[in-house]
Amino acid sequence: MRTNPSSPRLVRSVLLGSTVILLAGCSSDKLSRTFGLTRDAPDEYTVTTRAPLSMPPDYNLRPPRPGAPRPQEQSERQQAEEALVPQLALGVPKGGASAGQSALVQEAGPTAPADIRRQVDRDAHSAAADKSFIDKLLYWQKPGTQQVQVDASKESQRLRQNSALGQGPDSGDTPIIQQKPQGWFRNLFSWI
Repeated sequence: MRTNPSSPRLVRSVLLGSTVILLAGCSSDKLSRTFGLTRDAPDEYTVTTRAPLSMPPDYNLRPPRPGAPRPQEQSERQQAEEALVPQLALGVPKGGASAGQSALVQEAGPTAPADIRRQVDRDAHSAAADKSFIDKLLYWQKPGTQQVQVDASKESQRLRQNSALGQGPDSGDTPIIQQKPQGWFRNLFSWI
């Protein structure tokens, strides 16, 4: 009796096809995680550290209670407060300011008025609305977003002079190219 040579090929192709169909039904993300093709880096903000063990003050070991929090660990709120206010971590009492803090506050000057935000907003609004009618008429274009340009030849000369005099490169003013405002009247006769 003769066996059909296409029978093993047919079985293999059916098995391969069914395997492909089954794998296609799986989510690619879960499949790649299952086979270890995706590497997940730990999130540096969720990594927690354990507080070091400390010796009890009376040197007698007390048995731990099941489910009780560790006594040397802090809640996330306490950790955040200590990160924002280092005095809490150092155990400084919440009393008045230290001598250095008081001196810094005195050197800062008088306290700001209660409505300082409203005053700053009003000043900024009046400065923006202070353009005269003539300026609006002549310079009707909106200001460009051009950056300040350094005059390269003058800057090179200034740096050479500073080097010859033994000064640092930061001494002296950096020469810049002054941009003149362009109005429609100036553009009208720019061909001259």
